[in-house]
Amino acid sequence: MLTFIGLGLYDERSITVEGAERLQAANRAFAEFYTSKLIGAEVEDLEAYHDIDIEVRDRPGVEQHPDDILDAAESEDVAFLTAGDTMISTTHVDLRLRAQERGIDTRIIHGTTAQTATSSLTGLQNYRFGKATTLPFEYAHGGDDVPESVRRTIDANREQGLHTVVYLDIKVGRGPDGDDPDHEEYMTADYAANLLAEYYPDTLGVVVARAGSPEPLVAADSLSALADREFGDPLHLLVIPGDLHLIEADALRDLAGAPEDLLDV
Repeated sequence: MLTFIGLGLYDERSITVEGAERLQAANRAFAEFYTSKLIGAEVEDLEAYHDIDIEVRDRPGVEQHPDDILDAAESEDVAFLTAGDTMISTTHVDLRLRAQERGIDTRIIHGTTAQTATSSLTGLQNYRFGKATTLPFEYAHGGDDVPESVRRTIDANREQGLHTVVYLDIKVGRGPDGDDPDHEEYMTADYAANLLAEYYPDTLGVVVARAGSPEPLVAADSLSALADREFGDPLHLLVIPGDLHLIEADALRDLAGAPEDLLDV
């Protein structure tokens, strides 16, 4: 059995009760933290809390050379862990399909995602979100601006009145000069807002920082204004709202400090 377990958003306790029970019952546990990570816990915290050794794999070890994970799952109960939910954004469908091809039973135990937490924290209604996008560091796409694909997604959503979640780049194990096992970099919301403000200077943006933590932060203002603020420790993301329902506008004003003149309802 290969069980994919989402760890949730913040620390060793963010996992569901069912996920914790399955993890503690597993013979072996593997994890990856290159797509996202738990800001409130290190691997050692997870191991101590759940009383199990966790073998961390890098991207090639999961996506190109997962044989050791699959070999173990052929004869043992194996858990595969990621932050958030293992099949939302940090998707590992390929690993699940490889297991299926080998006749290995698979199961998914879901965790809270940044998408659902963002809707909850901002008051923006979940069914009014369009396609999400990821804003990469400039060196990651070889340019010095916002990729056209990101702008197309935002523009298409806005034309339909839909909100856009903009995930911010994470670079673990790879930096500007290529592979680097010591490199760990998280794009901040002010950095992202500065990039986007070149194209959408007076557009309303919403910052969500440290979703899932005891003290998350939500702030709404123009992208140019957000570019001049600091939002503390990662992880951060941005939302570019579309058309606002009256209740959504009230939520952004009262919960996120959005200026009244940017709430066009």
